[in-house]
Amino acid sequence: MDASMWIAKTGLDAQQTRMSVISNNLANVNTTGFKKDRANFEDMLYQKLRQPGAQNTADAQAPTGLMLGTGVRIVATEKTHAQGSLVTTKNALDMSIQGEGFFQIAQSDGTVAYTRDGSFKLSSTGQLVTSNGALLQPAITIPANVMSIAIGQDGTVSVETAGGGGTQVIGQIQLARFANPSGLQAAGQNLLKETPASGAPQVSTPGQTGTGQLMQGALEASNVNVVEEMVNMIETQRAYEINSKAISAVDGMLRFLNNNM
Repeated sequence: MDASMWIAKTGLDAQQTRMSVISNNLANVNTTGFKKDRANFEDMLYQKLRQPGAQNTADAQAPTGLMLGTGVRIVATEKTHAQGSLVTTKNALDMSIQGEGFFQIAQSDGTVAYTRDGSFKLSSTGQLVTSNGALLQPAITIPANVMSIAIGQDGTVSVETAGGGGTQVIGQIQLARFANPSGLQAAGQNLLKETPASGAPQVSTPGQTGTGQLMQGALEASNVNVVEEMVNMIETQRAYEINSKAISAVDGMLRFLNNNM
């Protein structure tokens, strides 16, 4: 295969991967707490036919080199952890984080996952759980005889019991921060998992040590901008078409050479 055909083929592969990233962003435009992904491109190795600074003659050096690129690849996909807009729900168990931080969710294998999705529910035992039934950590248990639930900006959970029992503090929600949140691994179900790249979680009370505050009765919407993603889609489509035309052009050049040899 001609080298230019292979180079254009790497462009087709990279643009196809970018289109998959854009499609996933658009598919999750209504996913609570979703953070959009971005594809990062990287040029591949170069064929060094002449090194810059090579000695042309005894008294002269080449001011530039002769290096031919071998294409492009997607080196990483990175989540953009910008704040999503807040959607008021007036549901007492819905929470959103204003600023940095993640809710901690217990997993069946004993590990902890992290999420920005604050649409919590009550389990049969009165504990706060995700839509998939995973427990919020630290565990918060709501008593059965509760008239109202209040969650402060600092994560303090208090309830007003029936029968004139007054207000009672029943728990404290804590948030986790990471030195490199882009290094977290997306695990599906609105969950992220710790990796060596993300660093260890720094758990603290909301509003302290750089951690965001909580807002009760609201959810954080996806930070996907539909107009921006549509522009990226058109750009990707055009780049794909150009790489396809490059393959067609090289094929025509080779056909002309074969027919005229």
